[in-house]
Amino acid sequence: MNRQKILILTANPTNTQPLRLSEEVREIKSAWERSLKREQFEILVEEAVRPKELRRALLTHKPQILHFSGHGSREQGLALMGDSGKAVLVTPDALSRFFKALKEIFTIETVLLNACYSEVQAEGIYPYINYIIGMNTAIGDEAATQFSIGFYDTLFNGESIENAFVLGCNAIELENIPEHLTPIFWKNSLISASINPQPQSETKVIFDNKIIFENIDSQVPLNSPFCIERPEVEIKCYESILQPGALIRIKAPRKMGKTSLMSRILHHAKKQGYCTAFLNLWSKENLTDLNTFLQGFCVILSEELGVEEQIDKYWNNRLSSQRNCTNYFKKYLLKAIENPLVLGLDDIDQIFPYTEIAQEFFALLRVWHENGANEEVWQKLRLVIAHSQEVYIYLKVNQSPFNVGLSIEIGEFNSTQIKELIQRHGLNWSEAEIEQLKGMIDGHPYLLRTALYQIAKGNLTLEQFLKIAPTDEELFGDFLYHYLLLLEDDNLLKTAMQQVINSDVPIKLDSRQAFKLRSMGLIKSKGNEVQSLCNLYRLYFQERLAE
Repeated sequence: MNRQKILILTANPTNTQPLRLSEEVREIKSAWERSLKREQFEILVEEAVRPKELRRALLTHKPQILHFSGHGSREQGLALMGDSGKAVLVTPDALSRFFKALKEIFTIETVLLNACYSEVQAEGIYPYINYIIGMNTAIGDEAATQFSIGFYDTLFNGESIENAFVLGCNAIELENIPEHLTPIFWKNSLISASINPQPQSETKVIFDNKIIFENIDSQVPLNSPFCIERPEVEIKCYESILQPGALIRIKAPRKMGKTSLMSRILHHAKKQGYCTAFLNLWSKENLTDLNTFLQGFCVILSEELGVEEQIDKYWNNRLSSQRNCTNYFKKYLLKAIENPLVLGLDDIDQIFPYTEIAQEFFALLRVWHENGANEEVWQKLRLVIAHSQEVYIYLKVNQSPFNVGLSIEIGEFNSTQIKELIQRHGLNWSEAEIEQLKGMIDGHPYLLRTALYQIAKGNLTLEQFLKIAPTDEELFGDFLYHYLLLLEDDNLLKTAMQQVINSDVPIKLDSRQAFKLRSMGLIKSKGNEVQSLCNLYRLYFQERLAE
């Protein structure tokens, strides 16, 4: 029988508060000895662990479960032993890269970080671990020990990691210790979302066979298990936003998840102690002229940051609006805040029709980004911009923010992600049923979430969904009609889309029209040819774009 190895690492440096770590280890071993299934587990213990011993222990033992007990300090890291006996802090970034490298060597199924404020470390390494547990605040000795007792009592009796986590939290509560909400759990079957034993509103948790659904018309909430992670994208963004003067550009068609990704980047930055602001300034009243727009931009941002608005002091009528806006940032806003500012600008393509404003504003963003290379004050500004279509306005190469920084494109979910989303809706489908769903809407995130929501709620069967999806009924009617209006307004685009939907095989299109249709999310490339993104679009537009 292959036994699961549990590697317990402890560290209590001499310059940190003493912890009763040996008592916790003793209780874990006692739980193992009491268990009728103890032969399924092997417990290994390494004490006073230094950074190099962390590496050596994991490479030597290759455990399925890693348990760390000791001190944590938010963004500063986990406290291991130094050669002198004093603390050496292992940062979240270093820990994340360490587990990323280990993932190529062997699989660690579960990591339990039984240390204060270890949620930050847990968040950094969860892309590489199936299950991970951290603490969202300080946790006392007694609560930490009781959690371990409840967790391992459950695990050693053959129960799942999820059940072990829930009963670990409950063990704290049963002892009347007010820290049972401190542990945080991530389940990661693809790369899953975090859940908490006490779900807040607007989350969905499969718990006691009940499903609580969130609003599908808005972005996916930060703590939602409906959120399918994109680790190859998110890790790049999380690393980039920590760089001085960073600029991240997120491009994707409508309803692909741009806003959700931006929110997660800002959330990650906030956890590092950064200031964050999420703005969407593109209402018509803000777009009357450049001066009004830039003043409104500065006023709204000041309000978001909780900083007193001082437009009258920093706006000089003898200077250009761009210079005034730059001065407001450089001389006031960025100096008024202590930490870096991550500024998220969503749906910026809404400004494209206002050519003069767009050209000057985007040139400003480019200048501010470039200033970050040399000026310390501008290094505090980190930009995240998102848009749904290609940039059709004319911008000089050296005045565009769309050709610098980190470029991120969000696409459809792959087959594994689609299956994961189906499972999270509590649907136990056959491969044939999954293929039927994919055959209609492929991997489009919004279309999938809408369909699965209605089916899981019992409002539709899969068969009924397939029948009404390409019609004008409420399910996708407004979403599809938006694209119909865009195509009807452009004869060249309309003709190109007609060619695509009337062909059973991929075809070649004029490169300009293919470029536009692809940026709208209506087609996808197959080598040098294109085809409809999904069957839903083909069926819907075949009838409505008929000659």
